[in-house]
Amino acid sequence: MTARTAPYSGVIPPVVTPLTVDGEIDRTSLERVVGHLLEGGVSGLFALGSSGETAYLTPGQQDEVIKVITAASAGQVPVLVGAIETTTNRAVERARAAAGLGADAVVVTAPFYTRTHVTEIDRHFRDIAAAVDLPLLAYDVPVCVHSKLDPELLLPLAADGVLAGVKDSSGDDGSFRRLAIGARELPGFAVLTGHELVVDAMMLSGADGSVPGLGNVDPHGYVRLHEAAVRGDWAVAGAEQDRLVALFDIVGAAAGGTASATAAGLGAFKTALMLRGVIATNVMSPPMRHLDAAETAGIAALVRA
Repeated sequence: MTARTAPYSGVIPPVVTPLTVDGEIDRTSLERVVGHLLEGGVSGLFALGSSGETAYLTPGQQDEVIKVITAASAGQVPVLVGAIETTTNRAVERARAAAGLGADAVVVTAPFYTRTHVTEIDRHFRDIAAAVDLPLLAYDVPVCVHSKLDPELLLPLAADGVLAGVKDSSGDDGSFRRLAIGARELPGFAVLTGHELVVDAMMLSGADGSVPGLGNVDPHGYVRLHEAAVRGDWAVAGAEQDRLVALFDIVGAAAGGTASATAAGLGAFKTALMLRGVIATNVMSPPMRHLDAAETAGIAALVRA
């Protein structure tokens, strides 16, 4: 791999947000999640991402999540916080709140719900960076925001010092490769993959690290994968990735036609964490449902395997 000095690298899981049976933030379980991830050797924590159910939480709940994660991590690793809002002013408001609560960086998507042009997306990131005195990372997740952040948009923003990195969850591996190539001359810009099933391939393409939702369940495995890739041991990295692909089958446990892809995926992660004794419940934010006993049994078998 080409040596880089990107500001963010390694494994930075998007931290799940445990809930009580009443749907409130389960602070104790969230503290245990942070401890579990740190013990697993992660190099950062991404609070209030998609895996953290950020779109479902109230601003007060979001603030509580930031407080718990920053306190529990106690400066051991950087805490990146999602300021994921529909439009620029709303994202700036959330980013400033995150900064005031101890975030080390903020993560922002393109605008959504509103119809958006690429020139407005460019202005969106520039305006947020100018308004908040923290590093800014872009979150490319077109399945949710319906806009793809192409290298032709991101690389000039990185070159201008607007962006410190990107989490690419687009699933567009060709675009990711072009982004990684363009980032070779931009050491201050971190290229992170959120495509948890092909982290080894993305590392070979030039990724600085990964932001895997499944990393909540098995942080140790993703850290082993990353370390093997960094030292160029692709056989070990590939074997670890193959094992994690098998573990990812837990997202298919939800009965067909009864849950969204979000509920099935996050519900599986939470259920696995519950089975591992890290969190108390697998409760999900409404209108999502938690996985039932039969679905839980299926996940337990996969986790044991």
